Amino acid sequence: MNVLSLFDGMSCGQIALNKCGIHYDNYYASEIDKHAIQVTQSNYPDTIQVGSVTELDAKDLPKIDLLIGGSPCQGFSKEGKRLNFKDPRSVLFFEYYRLLKELKPKYFLLENVKMNKESQNIITDLLGVEPILINSNLLSAQNRPRLYWTNIPGLEEPENKNVKFSDILQSDVSEKYNLDISKLDSTFVEKYKGYKKTTFTERRTEEAKRLRRMHRLKYGKDFTPRRAKE
Repeated sequence: MNVLSLFDGMSCGQIALNKCGIHYDNYYASEIDKHAIQVTQSNYPDTIQVGSVTELDAKDLPKIDLLIGGSPCQGFSKEGKRLNFKDPRSVLFFEYYRLLKELKPKYFLLENVKMNKESQNIITDLLGVEPILINSNLLSAQNRPRLYWTNIPGLEEPENKNVKFSDILQSDVSEKYNLDISKLDSTFVEKYKGYKKTTFTERRTEEAKRLRRMHRLKYGKDFTPRRAKE
């Protein structure tokens, strides 16, 4: 089986396939972030990197059986400006759609964040399947609701395993995961040494003081925030 992963990142697609026990012969990855590529090639040295999705030509690829990908979500996310398809990152979805039509794989899977209905419907209409909403908190200790468009049969919401954060904490961790400050860039080290760890409340207090100082310099009097009406 030949797999093509668009926006591959650190190749979580291979992690998933391996955990599911799904054999594949060749894994083609489209990614531009050099650090993500480095991680992928370290963990999966047989990965075939094919470059940017915008420059990928279907004619240069063999028959693809499974097309997967998660196009950039920042433009759709409620945590951002929600420019939707007016965000240049969001329109990279159409590169996924282009390759889907050109390659005609047997199976496909697209993942993205929860988004407004209009944007969701555009993707649904083009892919021809309704998305399935799955929250990762059913299987892991993170709240991560995501939409999945796929023609893979039998895909449905998994059973809730009630995983808590305490369930994933490790008490015995290898020394190799500890930070060796001696190997860091000297500029970063100096900045790190001067860093003062503060609580959220302390940071808010310092920010409030800064705003009052600015107000006093500008208007010659202290600023007292109004209480919200009950």
